[in-house]
Amino acid sequence: MFNPTVLKAKIVSLEALQHKAAIWRFKGKRIVFTNGCFDLLHRGHLHTLSAARELGDVLVIGLNNDASVQRLKGPTRPIQDETTRAEVLAALLLVDAVVLFDEDTPLELIKTLTPDVLVKGGDYVPETIVGYDWVTQHGGKVEIVPLLDGHSTTGTVGRME
Repeated sequence: MFNPTVLKAKIVSLEALQHKAAIWRFKGKRIVFTNGCFDLLHRGHLHTLSAARELGDVLVIGLNNDASVQRLKGPTRPIQDETTRAEVLAALLLVDAVVLFDEDTPLELIKTLTPDVLVKGGDYVPETIVGYDWVTQHGGKVEIVPLLDGHSTTGTVGRME
């Protein structure tokens, strides 16, 4: 049964995330973080999120807000608004928290959370990932999840045009 209260409870402010993270750490939980626009959730996203979740006990997603997506992807994006994107991610059982951010990169969010594991898709090189230095300097790891060929929001939108 759909429970909107549970769904909304997973979409948190930065301050609420700090509180949750303190509790998770107290309980000895390993915190995994990834980020993105997640404009049209597709199989490639699910592959990356599932692999990320397996690397720890808690999965936190940093979600670019609408203004950030538009700056990064152009005036025709996002396709779905930030509330819809956040709720879709929060509805996934493998996701423990979703936090929106306005910056072009999640560096400040990463510094606030200091995850045990930072995860990105296979189109990145670890040392070039935003937050790599911070996470590794604080004893964490950076993991790359191989991409699934043919699964991207940009590719999907391109096929529709």
